[in-house]
Amino acid sequence: MEHKFDMKPHGENIEEYGRFCRERTNKSMIKNRQIQVIDNARGVLMRPMPGMVGLVSSSSKDNKKTQPVKQSDTKRTRRDRGELEDIMFKLFERQPNWALKQLVQETDQPAQFLKEILNELCIYNKRGANQGTYELKPEYKKSVEDASAE
Repeated sequence: MEHKFDMKPHGENIEEYGRFCRERTNKSMIKNRQIQVIDNARGVLMRPMPGMVGLVSSSSKDNKKTQPVKQSDTKRTRRDRGELEDIMFKLFERQPNWALKQLVQETDQPAQFLKEILNELCIYNKRGANQGTYELKPEYKKSVEDASAE
């Protein structure tokens, strides 16, 4: 059985209610950001903004620590599908099992795009010694062996 619940605002000013809802949504999407300019050499707030609390740091050790750049933030461009498949076959000649993370590093391709191709060419090992890795489907293994024998 399906339950349904419809709701309408009181009165006949539905346009006003719609405008109110749009304004509320727009206000919730605006991010309040505050900018602080810090002199890294001294760790002193240079230009305080009105209504902001300044950060003062006297130790230079805090300034030297930088966050490592995550590779997932970097944009990767997709290669041609056929070209990527050839690269994948060469990688699987080198090593029979690959983790997704390793393949992303080797091919420098977006993980989602790589997964699409891996689902066509490979079997994902869920159990056993090679858990969490991909290996070529048997029909592709034979063709790779035949090609390398020629």
